[in-house]
Amino acid sequence: MTLPSATPLLDRVDTPEDLRALDDAELRQFADELRRETIDAVSVTGGHLGAGLGVVELTVALHHVFDTPRDRLIWDVGHQCYPHKIITGRRDRIRTLRKGDGLSGFTRRAESEYDPFGAGHSSTSISAGLGMAVARDLTGAANNVVAVIGDGAMSAGMAYEAMNNAGHLGSRLVVILNDNDMSIAPPTGAMSAYLARLASGRTYLSLRDIGKGLAKRLPKFVERGAQRAEEYARGFAMGGTLFEELGFYYVGPIDGHNLEHLLPVLRNVRDADLGPILVHVVTQKGKGYAPAEASADKYHGVSAFDVVSGAQAKPKANAPSYTKVFAESLIREAESDDRIVAITAAMPGGTGLDLFGKAFPQRTFDVGIAEQHAVTFAAGLATEGLRPFCAIYSTFLQRAYDQVVHDVAIQKLPVRFALDRAGLVGADGATHAGAYDLAFLGCLPDFVLMAPADEAELVHMVATAAAYDDGPSAFRYPRGEGVGVELPLRGRVLPIGRGRIVREGTTVALVSLGTRLKAAQEAAEELALKGVSATVVDARFAKPLDRALLLRLAREHEVMVTIEEAAEAGGFGAAVLQLLAMEGALDRGLKIRTLGLPDRFIEHDKPERQVSDAGLDAKAIAATALSALGRDVRAALRA
Repeated sequence: MTLPSATPLLDRVDTPEDLRALDDAELRQFADELRRETIDAVSVTGGHLGAGLGVVELTVALHHVFDTPRDRLIWDVGHQCYPHKIITGRRDRIRTLRKGDGLSGFTRRAESEYDPFGAGHSSTSISAGLGMAVARDLTGAANNVVAVIGDGAMSAGMAYEAMNNAGHLGSRLVVILNDNDMSIAPPTGAMSAYLARLASGRTYLSLRDIGKGLAKRLPKFVERGAQRAEEYARGFAMGGTLFEELGFYYVGPIDGHNLEHLLPVLRNVRDADLGPILVHVVTQKGKGYAPAEASADKYHGVSAFDVVSGAQAKPKANAPSYTKVFAESLIREAESDDRIVAITAAMPGGTGLDLFGKAFPQRTFDVGIAEQHAVTFAAGLATEGLRPFCAIYSTFLQRAYDQVVHDVAIQKLPVRFALDRAGLVGADGATHAGAYDLAFLGCLPDFVLMAPADEAELVHMVATAAAYDDGPSAFRYPRGEGVGVELPLRGRVLPIGRGRIVREGTTVALVSLGTRLKAAQEAAEELALKGVSATVVDARFAKPLDRALLLRLAREHEVMVTIEEAAEAGGFGAAVLQLLAMEGALDRGLKIRTLGLPDRFIEHDKPERQVSDAGLDAKAIAATALSALGRDVRAALRA
């Protein structure tokens, strides 16, 4: 038995090269220290904890065995990369995770040479890894490429598309299947580890090659039979027949927390002269931290917390979240309409459909990380007269755009898209920001697009979407809590394409789409202090536009400012500008300014700082109006 070192081993390791200098016998102590450091860091910053704790030993083993960064190590998704960041030269910044100007919560190429591929969305690692492996082969390099993918990410079709292609190409690629829900097969102790080590070792592979060589000298039907017998015998003992059929050499399952099992298998795989190999590693999400192990979600995503008790420091909400308001509104609509069904892509809690599922388990469908399937599945439901609500984060709907166009829009099917996390999302940063939905949906014919100004408006838009059967519709709403308005018991159906005036003025028209309305109202107050009268409008609809209202505003005001928390290019403001140009409103001297997310990615930070950075807070709105009027903005704002 090796006694722990008195000096923390973690203090001796700044890069994987330092880790590779440690003896195998020291790695258990190092992994324990790495786990404690991960827990302590996330207790300060919040973030994704459970997945990282589950891969501590795997992370240590991979960096100890493979020559990173020369060998490419790709993490899928980035949720599990915190231990990786600590041992790749970023320990001194690990307590800046997800903070402004700090480390990203995901892998990021610009952050480190040890992050060969950025990953905020799932199921991309095998495709990216295969691209790197083929590039290696074409350029004559000799490095390894390793992709670590979770079993949840394997529910996406893209992973199987990549594996099918990898099996066809035959390039040397290592895929580590991190099975952290034991959803495929459990490891079977020492025998499983022995079989995995045996099957990945040189002796077995040499005998296998000799057998194949002998078989080639026999009649073809005997050769095919021998090959099939070898594959199925190994599949029967160890699982993995599906992966073998896709062209991968399967090894596993092995215990992902046992370094004595991991290290020899990974070394065998590293040194094997084979094409694509899949190593099936079984881990426990939240491993080594009792509160996470006991939690239903294994502390997948946490706020800052107390390490001893595990209690999370969650601020008291002043209003219900938009997500909860959506879910409860949909439940009320479904109580009186049995045609309403709900679909999500592996995000029941994030979209609020876990609540809907408790109320209507037979009418709730979680299709896994498969947004493409979710959209076309919803389209199929719509063809049979049901009223499907497809609840997907705005940023994840990007993954299913062809299905939205081809399977929903062209056929004018009444699928309702509930787009959570629209706009800026704070600590999750650019990969999760819902910036582009207005642009990519607004260009589709017959699509109805709505955005609520507050949580009460969201209730009305759920009711409006439920009642609208003439084609596809979508409503977008932000992350976080509402503004605290009183909620109606039931939503009322809004007239399609009609906005509302919330404040009458004479000089400037501030036309807001979505939850920037409150900032527009504050800007109107600011302008009033400067002697400028402002009308404030809640547009409600990005498509169809309220033509009559917009043209009236153009006739009666000197300046119009549109405001949206979405990409400015191709968004709501661009549509308004096009309408006014085509109607000749600009010829009459109207000055129009469009405010939206700038043409750049906005990095992770506090939401209020992101909004300010984007120029969408009340001061920026007021300054834009004053500038359009020809006022000295600095002097006016100082007055």
